[in-house]
Amino acid sequence: MGLFNWFTQEVAIDLGTANTLIIHNDKVVVDEPSIVAFDRTTNKVIAIGRQAMQMEGKTHDNIKTVRPLRDGVIADFTAAEHLIRGMVKLVNKGKSWFFPSLRMVVCIPSGITEVEKRAVRDSAEIAGAKEVYLIHEPMAAAVGIGIDVEEPVGNMIIDIGGGTTEIAVIALSGIVCDQSIRVAGDNFDSDIVQYIRRQHNIMIGERTAEKIKIEVGAALPELTDPPADFAVQGRDLMTGIPKQITVSYTEIAHCLDKSISKIEEAILKALEITPPELSADIYQTGIYLTGGGALLRGLDKRIQAKTKLPVHVAEDPLRAVVRGTGIALKNIGRFKFLMQ
Repeated sequence: MGLFNWFTQEVAIDLGTANTLIIHNDKVVVDEPSIVAFDRTTNKVIAIGRQAMQMEGKTHDNIKTVRPLRDGVIADFTAAEHLIRGMVKLVNKGKSWFFPSLRMVVCIPSGITEVEKRAVRDSAEIAGAKEVYLIHEPMAAAVGIGIDVEEPVGNMIIDIGGGTTEIAVIALSGIVCDQSIRVAGDNFDSDIVQYIRRQHNIMIGERTAEKIKIEVGAALPELTDPPADFAVQGRDLMTGIPKQITVSYTEIAHCLDKSISKIEEAILKALEITPPELSADIYQTGIYLTGGGALLRGLDKRIQAKTKLPVHVAEDPLRAVVRGTGIALKNIGRFKFLMQ
């Protein structure tokens, strides 16, 4: 067994719609966008991660960029397998002669079907994993922000990722009730694309929309420390000529309003189906926000106003899930909620 352990490499993977993160030896070794670029003629992988991200929306006929995950689940099986394999290779940079067998812990959304779960497991196995464990994202997020999930105390976690928003109430190492909706970061991006097109008659790409969201994205039209207006370049739909406009955070707050309302509805629904004893706990502990969506300015204040509960944004919310997955990897024997 000792020899086997020496040849086994343990990795924790947060396979996200927008970003894939890998923890190895307690360090985040890979943090790349979940995107793969293929050569159309040979079907060979040209680039993955950040390199492929730079190609997105700028490719010619011979190159196609693929996002293997949509709404938190695998949409393109072969691309997902190439993505996992490529990312794991990044962990072993410089040790290419020796490819160890892998033990993987992978996160999955809580509202995932059996078929989608199987797709994740199969992709990981084809990419070279000998043992695959699965963990639900809200569970990983809770462990990652330092909550003791084994206690008989209710905690509410909201993980707003790229493809899904996961809302879960956690107690005694399990998810008591959850809501998983497919409204998240990607929807915010497409809202911005449509708004800029409608309001300013300018066509922008998804990457630009994401940049706008990061620079001036907001959930409330009035903020205490507002970000500066942001210059956006795109194609004018009237003339077809490239043009620049400036957008303010108030505009973006209005255009994201509908999607954020959907998330608020799901939060209220999750609170409605929570057992009363756990509701009492949540009143005391409050709600924890993780995931990239937690960085949206004023979102915590907005949820706080809606639910009248204290809302805490986790530190480094983007990495909360992968940190939790890394901790789960070290405690494979102890944590009962890991699925084989």
